Amino acid sequence: MGKISEFLNSKIIQKDVGEETYLTWKETISYALGRGAQGMSTSMTSSKYINYFLTNVLFRKIPGEQALSIASNIRFFCGIFDAINDPIMGILVDRTRTKDGQMRPYIKWAPWFVALVMVLFFIGSANAPLAVNVIYTTVLFIGLDVTYTAFDIPMGALAFSITPSGIERTKLFGVSSILRSVVGALPQVFVAAAAWLPYFNNHTPQAYLTSATVSAAGIIFLTRLTFRNTRERAEHREDIPSIQECFSLLFKNRPLLMLFLGNIFFVICKIAEQVSFYFVADLMFNRKYNVVIDVVKFPGFLLAGILVPMLIEKAGRKADSRKFYQLCCVSAIAIHVLFAVVTYHGLMLKGAGESVSLLTGIFVVLFTGLTTIPLEFKNLIQKEMEAETVDYIEWKTGRRVEGIMLSIMSFTGKIENTFSSSIGLAILGLTGYINHPEGSVIQNDATNWALFLMTTVVPAIGYLLMLVSIRFYNITGEDHHQMMKDIMAARAARKAEKEAAAQPLPEQG
Repeated sequence: MGKISEFLNSKIIQKDVGEETYLTWKETISYALGRGAQGMSTSMTSSKYINYFLTNVLFRKIPGEQALSIASNIRFFCGIFDAINDPIMGILVDRTRTKDGQMRPYIKWAPWFVALVMVLFFIGSANAPLAVNVIYTTVLFIGLDVTYTAFDIPMGALAFSITPSGIERTKLFGVSSILRSVVGALPQVFVAAAAWLPYFNNHTPQAYLTSATVSAAGIIFLTRLTFRNTRERAEHREDIPSIQECFSLLFKNRPLLMLFLGNIFFVICKIAEQVSFYFVADLMFNRKYNVVIDVVKFPGFLLAGILVPMLIEKAGRKADSRKFYQLCCVSAIAIHVLFAVVTYHGLMLKGAGESVSLLTGIFVVLFTGLTTIPLEFKNLIQKEMEAETVDYIEWKTGRRVEGIMLSIMSFTGKIENTFSSSIGLAILGLTGYINHPEGSVIQNDATNWALFLMTTVVPAIGYLLMLVSIRFYNITGEDHHQMMKDIMAARAARKAEKEAAAQPLPEQG
């Protein structure tokens, strides 16, 4: 136990990197486990599985086109509400002042409500009247959105204030990425593996509910560790910013707006993830590949979590987030194009109703794993870029408002899920997709083509557009290093001024 305690209390950055470091492994892992709890929530409520649950479980007793239309509309309108909800939460965080800090009080209480609403959502039954199911699902979707946002924005903002060191933050994001991918994948893997289990193979609704219930308990437990073992270290002025000031600062932040635009284009890339379950069940014609495809995504998370912090730490002052982001996009384009070329024959020219050949299945699994590598590298470096934009606005104005800045990125994340999900479902509906609760059904050529293109070629187009927007991100590695020197100097000056003002005046003789 002594060695474990010694390790947990040791710094995550051991060598001299030219700036002060703060984080221990205990604090880093505790934060990362909170991110894992977030992953458990999003894997149950924002992933491809919830689309399949809606169309092929909850609304399975109505025609496929109608089920897809209802599911698409619910996801779209609830997603719009969820996105609008993000800036509201961001402002609340920036205006919060408590003895526990600005973010940690929300991390303490919001997960309880997340867990409750998530379990209630998957209690829904296909045997209820259609109108009841639509109302029940919509209300619970809104509940999921509100409760998760009250947890998500503070968790993200905490990472920006937990340390001022960009190198240290990148390592924090790396560890968080690995733990989030492992812990967050558990609900997805269970639902996907249901096709292999004797009872759950024929009881899909029970598989979802079981996974949601276990996830709810995990979310509550893991976030308690985050609350207890983390600190907020950023300096926030005592005067509370007005709502108008919070919004005005957004429009002074050019690099943040470029990231925002890149995320809007990323909607196109996300369509592939939203139709993945349909791709496996209806184009590959073998649902058992789902669990393999989910597992093979893990190396991308692992490599990103390990290699990105190592590369950034090694580069030091020369590290340039923008160039790293651009390289990730170029790599992703190349892999998606190869995915289409290599798997076209095996997927599109096989006999109707036949499962893909083993060779084609291997290629699909291989390319699915490869596409996650540049994606996760991009996602991880973007976290540090988001933190840079918070530093940028403090450098320009003297104000630090993590909540509203993060909320604009969370806003686009919700837009990604909402629009990519709605677009994917709408396209399947337009092509005449046939819904089915279990097994596989022979789909028409238009549906098969849609699934093929949305999985392979369409993401490459999205990454190409992202390259255009990020060209105008105006923070280089050297720029950020100088910004932080100026910020720390300004903080020290304000502290000295405050201490001087607090000193009693000398008595007059």
